[in-house]
Amino acid sequence: MIKLKLILAFIVLAHNAFGQEAFTAEDILIMNDSIQLPGTLSYNSELKSQPLVIFVHGSGNVDRNGNQGISANANYLKMLNDSLVSRNIAFYRFDKRTATQSNLKFIMADMIFERFVDDINLVINKFKDDERFSSITLIGHSQGSLVAMLVDHTHINKYISLAGPSDSVDKTIVSQVKLQNGDSLASIVRSHFKELNEKGSIEKVDPNLMSLFNKPTQPFMASWMTYNPSEEIKKIMLPILIINGSKDIQVGVKDAEQLHNANPKSELVIIEKMNHVLKIIEKDEDNIASYMSPDFKLSEELVKVIETFIKK
Repeated sequence: MIKLKLILAFIVLAHNAFGQEAFTAEDILIMNDSIQLPGTLSYNSELKSQPLVIFVHGSGNVDRNGNQGISANANYLKMLNDSLVSRNIAFYRFDKRTATQSNLKFIMADMIFERFVDDINLVINKFKDDERFSSITLIGHSQGSLVAMLVDHTHINKYISLAGPSDSVDKTIVSQVKLQNGDSLASIVRSHFKELNEKGSIEKVDPNLMSLFNKPTQPFMASWMTYNPSEEIKKIMLPILIINGSKDIQVGVKDAEQLHNANPKSELVIIEKMNHVLKIIEKDEDNIASYMSPDFKLSEELVKVIETFIKK
């Protein structure tokens, strides 16, 4: 049974550069047993009540700013936070369990997909009775789109899928490998997933695929591939907004369309020129570069679309 053992909060006051409102950044540490989940809650301290966003990360060791050490430095999550808070929407973002070095020994002992769901349920539990917030909206980005589908929605008011895949992870990865590396390697990936599904492990992993299928990762992949986002989204009874960017090279527009078709009551918005890290890309050659730089502009349309959906 998961227990919330410790919550520490430190409050720092700041002023919005766009006006005189007082904004608060409150650092919060949530513990999932031995796993540390440090995060930041940002909100307008002059309002008695405001909507709250809880952001659910994509894959990798993503921190509360949307960065991954030397692997990515787009700062997109901090930028989205600041943009929405300036519009009087509170925002909670945290360091994913995989972003904290001291968590790794505990993660390796219990490495399955459902632990991400447990983490978000604890975050929701932290804020569900907080009278400062009039509603709670989950924004699930990329892998987090599925995680946010699977959590307990009892205390959630709205759900946003942001660049969320529509297929199970095995099909998604096979498609990505085929696109980037051709049929030959994609065929090997497909056979590895088949063996993992049928036997629970892979006896001999292709050396080129060790980062995907090393022994400690196999139970995680096996648990993740059991979920199909296009089936899970059918179960959501909340208002749903599905967003994707036309320049996203990781999750395509067709994924957003497939999720929308699976739950036709959802709203679908495709943002022109936005990529996977929520930046506006004018030139295709800048797409990958934007992952490594905070200098590319966050999509203003994205912020407006989210604000409209949350406040209506």
